[in-house]
Amino acid sequence: MGGDIQLKQHVEDELKWQPGVNEAAIGVSVKGGVVTLMGTVQSFTEKLNAERAVMRIRGVKALASELTVALPGSQERSDEDIARAAVTALQWNATLPKDAIKIKVVKGFVTLSGTVEWSFQIKSAERSVSHLYGVKGVLNQIRLKASRTPSSAEIRSGIEAALKRSAEVEARRIEVEVKGSTVTLVGNVSSWPERDAAERAAWAAPGILKVDNQLLVNVPVAVAA
Repeated sequence: MGGDIQLKQHVEDELKWQPGVNEAAIGVSVKGGVVTLMGTVQSFTEKLNAERAVMRIRGVKALASELTVALPGSQERSDEDIARAAVTALQWNATLPKDAIKIKVVKGFVTLSGTVEWSFQIKSAERSVSHLYGVKGVLNQIRLKASRTPSSAEIRSGIEAALKRSAEVEARRIEVEVKGSTVTLVGNVSSWPERDAAERAAWAAPGILKVDNQLLVNVPVAVAA
């Protein structure tokens, strides 16, 4: 119980530390290391920043975000305006293939669809539109198109080598399973950033259409003096 109280204080302190996040509008509850954020924020960017801040904190096992976005009147944009801005943002993103991604906007919520060659392009497209004025949320339905078909053994070997090279990951605690175009990561990591780093390494493998990240975050328990 005491651990949850201390973790709640850490979360509240981290939210106060974040520029662009109004911590006074966000409620925090913690139970068994699972953090829940509640309240209303004024932009999708603020929502993302608050969630990412929590996930960086040692001791957080999971995050349940119940934050909603209610834009101030000055930031309200029509769906047509948002769509035009999103098209421009994607066109100016040099990492994305031209005309590969389609955009739909309904009541401020942007849906991205289409196919790209690499997983980093999926994330890059999402980042391009997430910070636009008027956006209340992003649904990323972009799919990865496998342009190469290496064997499962080659994929597994490549991912394991990437994990060993990474300074953010302790590779010996992670098992890589490959079945077709799906990679499954099993094992234990010490933090959420380490878990994310392992998943990024898996996504970098050619021909991968899905990464099933089953890594468990095991935070060392501090021993009271």
